[in-house]
Amino acid sequence: MLIHPQINPVALQLGPFGIHWYGLTYLAAFGLFIFLGLRRLQHQPYARMVGDAAWGRKDVEDILFLGVMGVIIGGRLGYCLFYKPGYYLDNPAEILAVWRGGMSFHGGMLGVVVAECWFAYSRKKPLLQVADFVAPCVPTGLASGRVGNFINGELWGRVCNPSLPWGMVFRDGGALPRHPSQVYQFLLEGLLLFLLLWLYARKERQSGQVAAAFLVGYGVLRFIAEFFREPDNFLGLLALNMSMGQWLCVPMVVGGAGLWYWAALQQPARS
Repeated sequence: MLIHPQINPVALQLGPFGIHWYGLTYLAAFGLFIFLGLRRLQHQPYARMVGDAAWGRKDVEDILFLGVMGVIIGGRLGYCLFYKPGYYLDNPAEILAVWRGGMSFHGGMLGVVVAECWFAYSRKKPLLQVADFVAPCVPTGLASGRVGNFINGELWGRVCNPSLPWGMVFRDGGALPRHPSQVYQFLLEGLLLFLLLWLYARKERQSGQVAAAFLVGYGVLRFIAEFFREPDNFLGLLALNMSMGQWLCVPMVVGGAGLWYWAALQQPARS
């Protein structure tokens, strides 16, 4: 049995200003996106595009900016709508109180979709081409976020068998050891999903299939991780003993599988 190290969430104090580890993990996520996005430009079909259809560094930087806005706005609104709709309907001003916590990955993903739609429209690029470009660059950002969760000692897992070697006692999680679900999600939704998607995307696929693989891959891996993650105490487990996170993954997997199959029926991709 392990004890969570209770790391100080403030990495560096500069007078009245504190630089938090969680903020640094976000910066790492943005840097990794730029790094991977520039290498994604060498993959097909992006490498052979010329003229108005060509992709460049500015596209990578602009889509990151729009994506960050989508994550913040969509993540907050998604949390309010998916997890506490009644509370925020009665207290609409609290929606803006982001410093009190409360973000949803699934809401953030919808925000990113809106950002991709705007980017595709403004740059006159096919939406699925944009989604395929972005998808393999996302999991490392998710992994960075889980590192921040672990440092903060939040979003810990369900109570586990005391004999589990890596069971961990968290400061606010009671005296019993719990699954370090942040680590599970780091390994599954972060590293494993990145490796699988990056390898899959290195070869040119049908338009939309890389994005579809992300939807299915994330949905399945997050669904698995939710079996070990403590559900929100104000929701608990819902129908079929599934958490809200698991229920939100179901349409992701179904939609991703449908998109992949639809893309497979289209004109074959160039080799």
